[in-house]
Amino acid sequence: MSLTQLHYTQLDATTWCATAKVSETFKAQQEKIIRQTAAFTSHIACYDFAELNWQHYSVAMTLSVRELAHKQRQLQRQGVRLLLKKLLSKLNINDSLDESSFPYRLNNNGYYVCFSHTSSANKSSVNERSASTLNETLESRVAVIISRHRPVGIDVESNHVKWRIAQRFYSINELSVLNSLPISQRDNLAKLLWQIKESFIKIHQYTLAQGLGMNYAALIPDLMCCLEGESTIQVVQCDLPHYRVAILPNQQTIVIF
Repeated sequence: MSLTQLHYTQLDATTWCATAKVSETFKAQQEKIIRQTAAFTSHIACYDFAELNWQHYSVAMTLSVRELAHKQRQLQRQGVRLLLKKLLSKLNINDSLDESSFPYRLNNNGYYVCFSHTSSANKSSVNERSASTLNETLESRVAVIISRHRPVGIDVESNHVKWRIAQRFYSINELSVLNSLPISQRDNLAKLLWQIKESFIKIHQYTLAQGLGMNYAALIPDLMCCLEGESTIQVVQCDLPHYRVAILPNQQTIVIF
């Protein structure tokens, strides 16, 4: 497993976030499996793994849809925690994560911690992936935020929200504004609103339906201005509950702090 494209951002005096891409190749996993098998089979000769015909093993070792989805969830879980360690190291904070209850906090310093990652593999995408070679790579984007002040939220998302899904969950006020916009602008704002909703769900532990149904129409004018800007970070004030929204467009990330 490896982290690439790391970005660290300080949002205020007590709040920092980090984003990265986490990936793991199937080939490395296959080498490990075959070496373990060889250790228990005395008559197996020593192979040069760089010269193995990996296609020979593809039928027997291709992961099922369920196995691939499970593997990606493991990758995401490990990836966000590795990213947290890197962020703490960068800040010279020596601490560990308390996962006993929400919101997560650091054991000694008491910093609030929140994680995010892009969506897990679904059946359609996995079917396409499982037909490829064993050198294929599983990957996700991961994000983490820590803050001393209060619970915070973060959401990283690489895909647009389908409009039919937005219509199902968004408030009447939000849909009224979004419906009046050109489709490309509508879709960009629908995605930002979704990420804001997801972030507040993590802060307040709303149910999914409750959180997605919250009305953030008042933020839309400021969000539209942010989309028109070229800054690497845009900050929007919220009227309630006096949180701020940070948009990191290059990292496809929303932060509520």
